[in-house]
This record gives sequence, structure tokens and C-alpha cells, in this order.
Amino acid sequence: MFKIFVSKSFFDIRTLSSITAITVFSLLAGCQTLTTSNMTQTPADMRASNPLTARMPAIDRQGRIAYVEEQGFGAAKISTLYSIRPDGSDRQLIDQLNGYIYAPAWSADGQMLAYSKQAPRQHPKIYIYERKSNAQHLIVDAEGSNLSASFSPDGQKLLYSSTVGGNADIYEMRLSDGNTKQLTTLPSTEVQPSYASDGQSFVYTSDKVRAGRPSIYRYNFATGHASIIPTAGYAASPQLSLDGQRLAYLNGRKAAVMTLATGQVINLAETGLDEPARLSPSAQYAVYPTKLPQVSGQNGGSLVIHSLSGNTSYAISSKTGGVVRSPIWGR
Repeated sequence: MFKIFVSKSFFDIRTLSSITAITVFSLLAGCQTLTTSNMTQTPADMRASNPLTARMPAIDRQGRIAYVEEQGFGAAKISTLYSIRPDGSDRQLIDQLNGYIYAPAWSADGQMLAYSKQAPRQHPKIYIYERKSNAQHLIVDAEGSNLSASFSPDGQKLLYSSTVGGNADIYEMRLSDGNTKQLTTLPSTEVQPSYASDGQSFVYTSDKVRAGRPSIYRYNFATGHASIIPTAGYAASPQLSLDGQRLAYLNGRKAAVMTLATGQVINLAETGLDEPARLSPSAQYAVYPTKLPQVSGQNGGSLVIHSLSGNTSYAISSKTGGVVRSPIWGR
């Protein structure tokens, strides 16, 4: 089913370093009103004790949140990719390695998960996990930094950013045969693509106006042109809601959600290491990671789930006490 994109070209680690600030985000701090532990309660118990979960639409409640937990530092870094129910139950291990796992992204039907992983002294590669077979497939092994994959609505294509050409640009791959085309060719940094649910456009981050000062743009496939989405100052890591009416993104150092028709922005939380929130399938809730105080020199974390209408939230603690990163809510 899947073909691997392999391309050999010069890769300078300084290229990866120069785009780290707007390609790999981590850690939000936010208020919590309820903390749950999935190790001591059944799903039914948790729904009964958590009114916010009980009120969720079925499309949210029955979905899964994928996220990364990190432990250790430097060469001892261990990253683990999990999925979990929004009520904190049924946590499942998907992948683990000595190194880094970045930016998981669900397919529209929730059956596939794309993500990047980077072993020591290797470049980030993109994999796809299939829930039905419980298997991982290497998809993009281009020589460079390959990050921020996003499935097309029909699951047939994949957007991602790569430095395979020496500069960070956005590519689109047809998964059936690996056919790949480059969509952006500017000398600036273009990263973090995310499809709109109708498949006719995608949003992404670029610093083409001012280096190191990213903004969010929308690329139209029909015209091949991109237009800026007005935001105030530093803006990155965009995600459109399924109905196309809301945009989750990083607003400076805050996890934010914008209503596109009005430009109204809800700032959910201040961030320490710049991780955005991600919207639930119904777009009525958002999930983001938060940092806990250091224990024995290690930062712990949890997932915060926030109601955009009720201004209430609860937290799901990490499994191992590690740093929590990159949650994404699928069906």
C-alpha cells in the first residue's frame, strides 16, 4: 500500500536547528479543574465522575488522543507514543525509541497515524501506524528533516515539510505509489502543513515576510497561491476544525483558537516551550499538554482537555511521569 520516498542530498544539521523554533513545539501551562487517573477507574466510572466527558458529543468521546511522553535528556532521551480515550481510559502504546518522536497526526477515519521519529545521529523520518494491523510503515526517508505530516481527507495523500532540498519546504505525497511533488519553493521557511477537511486547501506556517517571525497562510490547490490568515504577531502550528470555522494555533506563547469568520481569539494557556492546542473532532473542545513541577530533576506533565464553550477543563496525568507533548485528537 505504501511507498517510501528516499532522496539523497546534502543535509546540514544547522538547517534543522534554524527551523526548530517553529517545527517542534512543546509544553503548555494551563489551569486544571479535575485530575483523573486511568489506572484506578473504569471508563464508566470516569464518565460518571467527570461531567465534562459525559457531555461530550459521541464523535469526541469515542475518539482517541495520540500524544508523546518523553523521559531523560540528551543521548538518554526516551520517547513513547501513546493513544488514549478522552476520559483517560484505555491507554495504548504505539511506538517507543531512544530518541525523539514528533507531531503525530490522525487520518480522517482515525485508522492511521502519521508521525516523525528520530534516532540518535539520524534525520527525522516519517512513519505511518495502522491501527487494524498494529504495524508501522516507513514512508518518508528523504535525507533531511521530515516533519509535520498531515493526511488528506480521503487518506490517499500526505502533506509534510522537509529540508531535502536544503530549505524547509512543503511536499505532497501520493501514498499509493510514493509520487511526490514540492508545493512551496520560497527561500524562506515553510513548515507545519495541515489539510482542510474539504481537501481544497491547507494551512501552514511561513516566515517569508520576516525571518524568525512566522505567520499562518492558507494554500489553495486550485490556484497554487497562498494568502495570509490575519493574526497578531507571532503565529504558528495551525490546525483547522473539521467544519472549517475554527483555527487552533500558537499565538505567541499561548495556545489559541480563532473563529475565522469573526477573528475572535480564545487564548487557552500560556506556554513554556511553545506547544499549541488541538481541536476535538466536534471543535467544541481542545487538548493541550501542561507541565508539572520537577521531581528528581525530571519535568512531568499531563494532558489538559478544555471546553471552549464552558470554560472548564480537566487533566489526564502522564503514564510514566514524563514530559507530555504533541497531543492530537482523532475519531
